[in-house]
Amino acid sequence: MPTVEELATLVIKACEAEDVRHMVTGAFAFNYYGIPRSTKDFDIVLDVAGKGKIESIITRLAPKIEFGAQVQFDTLTRGRRHIGQPIGHSAIQVELFELFDDPFVQSQFERRLLLPSEQLQLETWLPTAEDVIVQKIRWGRSKDLDDARDVLAVQGPETLDMPYIENWCDTHGTRERLTTILESLPPL
Repeated sequence: MPTVEELATLVIKACEAEDVRHMVTGAFAFNYYGIPRSTKDFDIVLDVAGKGKIESIITRLAPKIEFGAQVQFDTLTRGRRHIGQPIGHSAIQVELFELFDDPFVQSQFERRLLLPSEQLQLETWLPTAEDVIVQKIRWGRSKDLDDARDVLAVQGPETLDMPYIENWCDTHGTRERLTTILESLPPL
């Protein structure tokens, strides 16, 4: 059975082969900036504007990953996603999120960085630490708020573009969540 890292690499290479701009998100992005944790899913945002791009990625992945015929509308991200599982292995999941017209999502995608991922043993496109924090605070689930706190603690607010984070939190109405997290950080 393939590992989640092997599936992630397969998806990234499919994006590169199909010339589809992409950005790794979810636990893999968190692991780059925070305290690494295990995961059983791989999340990636794809710029699939243009006819047939998402289909070409799914077709390229078809020998190893089976995607459901139904496109999901994700209530958390408010975007379209395609959920796949490795053939014969239902414990791991691949989620392809289509890039959509949300000002923050667009900003996050345009600011992404090509960085070396130890977890994947390759260079890949990742959001900035600031964008991981903003996204996690925006989602607001307990796990996400813990992740935002961990990234803030590991990276250190003094090394981050805090006005950028604060601006998006103000825009999203989540400044109180950010303040609570910052107040919970141990002093340096």
